[in-house]
Amino acid sequence: MSIIICPGIHSPQLTDNFVSQCIKPIMEELGCHNSVELLVFPNRGMLNLSGVHIFKFLYERLNADFSFSLRNQHTTPLIFISFSAGVLGAIIAAFNWQISGGKIKAFIAMDGWGVPLITSCVNFPIHRISHDYFTHWSSRMLGIGNNNFYADPFVEHLEMWRSPQVVKGWWVDSPMNESNYNKSLGLIEFLYLLLQEYTKNS
Repeated sequence: MSIIICPGIHSPQLTDNFVSQCIKPIMEELGCHNSVELLVFPNRGMLNLSGVHIFKFLYERLNADFSFSLRNQHTTPLIFISFSAGVLGAIIAAFNWQISGGKIKAFIAMDGWGVPLITSCVNFPIHRISHDYFTHWSSRMLGIGNNNFYADPFVEHLEMWRSPQVVKGWWVDSPMNESNYNKSLGLIEFLYLLLQEYTKNS
C-alpha cells in the first residue's frame, strides 16, 4: 500500500510541515511506517493541478505495468491525501488510475472547495476536510461522501496544511457509525482514525 500526498500551489515548507507533523507520526503510531510507502508529489506550481503529471509520477514511482488492455497489473492500493488546488489534479489521477485497473482505498480532499467529487462516478470512498462550516456545507453541491470533517473554530485555509496539530473541529456525515456522528475532535485524530481503517492488514 502507498499513501500519495498531493499538495496545492503554496510553499513546499507547508507540505513538509504537514507530512512531518501529521502523516509520519500517524504512520509511526499505527505501526505501518515499514509496510506503507509514503509518496509526496513534488511541488511544481501549476502542475499540481495536472492529473496527467500526478498519474505519470505514480506510474514511474510504483513501476506500474499497464498491458495493452490497459488493466493495471500493479496491485499496490493507494490512499490519496490532497490539498487545495491539488485536489483537482489528484481526483483526475485517482479516477484514471482506477479505470486503468488500479485500486484506490480512499481519497481524502482537504479544502478542495469548488472541485467536483461525485462519489457515484468512482468506486472508492471520498472524504472532505474543510477549514470552516461554510466550505463544508457548500461543498455538498459538488459531491461529498460519508465521514467528513470541518474545522470549528474556523482556521485559515493554509493553516490546515501548515499546522494540522492546532486544528479542531467536527466529524460529520457518519450515518453508519452513530458513535462518531457529530463528534468533536482534532484534525490529526480524524486522519488517524481514517488511516487506521484503511491501512488495516497493509
